[in-house]
Amino acid sequence: MRRADFDYMRLALAEAKKGIGRTSPNPTVGAVVVKNGTVVGKGYHRRAGTPHAEVHALNEAGAKAKGAILYVTLEPCNHTGRTPPCTAAILASGIRRVVIGMADPNPWVNGGGADYLAGQGLTVVRGVLAAECQAINRPFVKHITTGLPWVVMKAGMSLDGRIATATGHSNWITGEKARLHVHRLRDRVDAILIGRGTALADDPSLTTRLPGGRGRDPLRVVLDTELRLPVTAKMLRQESTARTLLFCGPQPVAKKVAALEAAGVLIRPVALLQGGGLDLKLVLRQLGSEGVTSVLVEGGGAVHGAMLRAGLVDEVKLFVAPIFIGGDGIPVVEGQGVMVVNEAPRLAEVRTRRLGDDVLIEGIFAGGMAVG
Repeated sequence: MRRADFDYMRLALAEAKKGIGRTSPNPTVGAVVVKNGTVVGKGYHRRAGTPHAEVHALNEAGAKAKGAILYVTLEPCNHTGRTPPCTAAILASGIRRVVIGMADPNPWVNGGGADYLAGQGLTVVRGVLAAECQAINRPFVKHITTGLPWVVMKAGMSLDGRIATATGHSNWITGEKARLHVHRLRDRVDAILIGRGTALADDPSLTTRLPGGRGRDPLRVVLDTELRLPVTAKMLRQESTARTLLFCGPQPVAKKVAALEAAGVLIRPVALLQGGGLDLKLVLRQLGSEGVTSVLVEGGGAVHGAMLRAGLVDEVKLFVAPIFIGGDGIPVVEGQGVMVVNEAPRLAEVRTRRLGDDVLIEGIFAGGMAVG
């Protein structure tokens, strides 16, 4: 492993990040071709079903790829899926050395691509900036290994942990910079999930609104056990290419189903837990089976609490505003909590960021801990 390998892998990571939020259910991948210390080709995976990052980089390099080095953030595939195997393109190009960021957890690859290239006489280096490469592919890794999407819990809250007043009013707790950041998050995930309470209280559009009309609307998901969402809801009466899914109990009223389906809603009945709520793991498994690799949970407090207690939250993003709501304001997490402090789930890889007057606190649940 050479010092330059880390520098060029960082360039490949920069390429990979261009595809975040656009490649599901595929991973985010970047590639760079280097010859005699000069970058002669680069590329990233843009969308599932289209050429992989290696192919874009090799095409840009052309004949210069012969005898060059390929840096790729994820192990090249060695099987035919919706596109031909990347290992074949690498061999055909004349590349002599391949530097890989992370192994591919996909059982169809899982070391096979790297081993095949090494068996064909190429020099193969593995594990360069592996942690950084894995960090941008957490949704893919979880989905391909468990069938479940990566779950991000997001909330805008006051200093005393309230996401709304006692009357349900929440517009706007956080400022413009925080709200813009939320829309960037929406642009990068496959789905947004809320509960019926939030849908009825806020009547949200659940769209991505970035400057200049940029951004992609994610799939809208509503947990609505008894199908109480009205067909006049804003999310059902707007121009958006995204679908709306409603998860309900196993025996929904046929009349309600018909009315919502006529409004363009896709109904997904799931089993109920013993206490009467929807089985959230089954909800996530259904979403995963439909190719959803990342979900942004935007609450409210009851949904946040249920997700945490079930151990289903992978990452948290809390936007904290410098205000106090107090009283009977709605907490960010409702329901039964832990009995003693040392049982409380603790975030790892904690980061903070200033967004105007607000502060974003983010981290991951490395151990999948649950509340209560």
